[in-house]
Amino acid sequence: MEYSLNQYLLVIELSAALKEKMLVHYTQFAENYEAAAHVKPYANISLVQFQQYEMMETRMMAPLIRIIQSFNHITIDINGFGSFPTHTIFFNIATKNELILIVKAIATIRGLLTPNKDHKPHFITDPYIVLANKLLPWQFEKGWLEMSNTPFSGRFVATEIKLLRKRVSEHQYRLVKKISFLHQKVAPAIQGHLFI
Repeated sequence: MEYSLNQYLLVIELSAALKEKMLVHYTQFAENYEAAAHVKPYANISLVQFQQYEMMETRMMAPLIRIIQSFNHITIDINGFGSFPTHTIFFNIATKNELILIVKAIATIRGLLTPNKDHKPHFITDPYIVLANKLLPWQFEKGWLEMSNTPFSGRFVATEIKLLRKRVSEHQYRLVKKISFLHQKVAPAIQGHLFI
């Protein structure tokens, strides 16, 4: 049995058309601000990040699938740019309400996503898509001046969430499972009778 502690991500992958549209901004920013090391085109929206023992993967899968499948497809709008002062510029997600509802629903199984008190899950209730991070002060100041005045809009329909896993020995996340939004009702959990 495997007892290694793995890192997991729950993400929504962007559409190919939107990724292509965003790539122009990634490329221009990297060239204009000597920021190639700080610009990594992200192809997804992260919702939950957690660590768990591999042996718990099958146990957490059924409740996770049930929660995600209870949601319908989501239209996600990207509008303009935002920033975390002095270090990060990101594509702003304008339609966050459905994403927040999904994250809060997944948080109800927090115990299955928590291997111990030292490794608590991170539920991302203010999602965004990074354009550039870990910027030097001059890169941020000049870059933000430009990007805050640059129009950008995009839209896509999310139909699934991907569960990704990275083992301690690995550098990249690998796909564990694609979970589709099916708009299925979640049957309430009923505690069995203790006394008959």
